[in-house]
Amino acid sequence: MAQAKTCSPTCKYFRCVKKAAVYRRDDVWCRWTEEICNVANCTYAMCVKRRLLPGGICGETVKRKTVEKKPEEVIGPTIKLRGKAFRKIGDKEIF
Repeated sequence: MAQAKTCSPTCKYFRCVKKAAVYRRDDVWCRWTEEICNVANCTYAMCVKRRLLPGGICGETVKRKTVEKKPEEVIGPTIKLRGKAFRKIGDKEIF
């Protein structure tokens, strides 16, 4: 799984929402557009595992990138409250 691969209509998890995909010899034919099925440009292409990414890329072949962030970066600065909002919430600072 070094590179991201494109999804193909011959994948066992691929489905056509319009049920227009017909398997003919080596290709998958779309009865809706009357041409060979192109997952990257089809709005009705769907993955049963919900791994189909934009551009027809298979999410099963993409390696996830995680980024560690400090809690201060995620939470952000505190907000001081006054008046009606303070009475409803009851805390002087919200973060």
